[in-house]
Amino acid sequence: MKAKALVLERQNELALREIELPGEVGPDEVRISMHTVGICGSDIHYYTHGRIGPFVVEAPMVLGHEGAGTVMEVGANVKTLAPGDRVCMEPGIPDATSRASKLGMYNVDPAVRFWATPPIHGCLTPEVIHPAAFTFKLPDSVSFAEGAMVEPFAVGMQAVVKAKLQPGDTCVVTGCGPIGLMVALAALASGASRVVISDVVDDKLAIAAGYKGLIPVNVAHESLTERVAELTGEGWGADVVFEASGSPRVYDDALACVRPGGVMVLVGMPVEKVSFDVVLAQTKEVRIETVFRYANVYDRAIELIASGKVNLKPLIAETFDFDQSVAAFDRATEARPTDVKLQIRVAADDRH
Repeated sequence: MKAKALVLERQNELALREIELPGEVGPDEVRISMHTVGICGSDIHYYTHGRIGPFVVEAPMVLGHEGAGTVMEVGANVKTLAPGDRVCMEPGIPDATSRASKLGMYNVDPAVRFWATPPIHGCLTPEVIHPAAFTFKLPDSVSFAEGAMVEPFAVGMQAVVKAKLQPGDTCVVTGCGPIGLMVALAALASGASRVVISDVVDDKLAIAAGYKGLIPVNVAHESLTERVAELTGEGWGADVVFEASGSPRVYDDALACVRPGGVMVLVGMPVEKVSFDVVLAQTKEVRIETVFRYANVYDRAIELIASGKVNLKPLIAETFDFDQSVAAFDRATEARPTDVKLQIRVAADDRH
């Protein structure tokens, strides 16, 4: 099947053109008419660098993995979805028989096929075919734009699950980018009493300040550790610290902010090796958790958005039409501090 798509031809070269895509719907799959797709930092990194770690763009690849749309056709075995259902899609498809999947950790399955990760095509095209098991119906109260935000929000949900966050916990998030904000909102929705979120850019922190329960701290002008010590009393520290910046310079502050017996969750991915004070972690008996994508949280992420406990709409800076896809990516490469999330509307209509 040929379809128009946003294709990364090679590093620094995008084209909106026809490409051959799979055309047959399998018995356990659904065909989806794409409506809205978000632009992720990984999409931009492939565009500007041509690779992320061992994943190298060696052939033209369709970008996009944050998507929502409408079911057009279902396979013979699919009973949970029907044509006309509004859905969002979890973009990673694991091997259900793998050891990781059997452990419930399918996100770390080495064989996982993840949209817009070489050589797998993404979803910035009018139609996609996807397993029904990783396709989730959207409640009427959740828009397509919000549905396309479930994917990054799921990272925040995974971080909260790994933290084993308790109601009333005081949390810290280092990094007020898209993922940092998602983690902070997931923590609030999961019962955190307050979340201190740090960055060096006032424009980003101003967005966080619009949410009740988020306490922005610009670490270029204020000590994060002193602010956390003041908030928690007697320098005790935060119950949970989420590192979401990926900056090698943040780890000392992040560890210093954790209370004795607390947890530090590593969400951000540094581009170089980092070091931190292991002895300090030992003397506090700090539990350290790591996050890679997400597993088994998509349905709960959707329910939290539908409940109104998580409002992602203020994070959408601008929506571009499909024929403006290249311009949308060029805008994303500017990394404007107020552009938390840029989206592309693939569908011609504007329902929801």
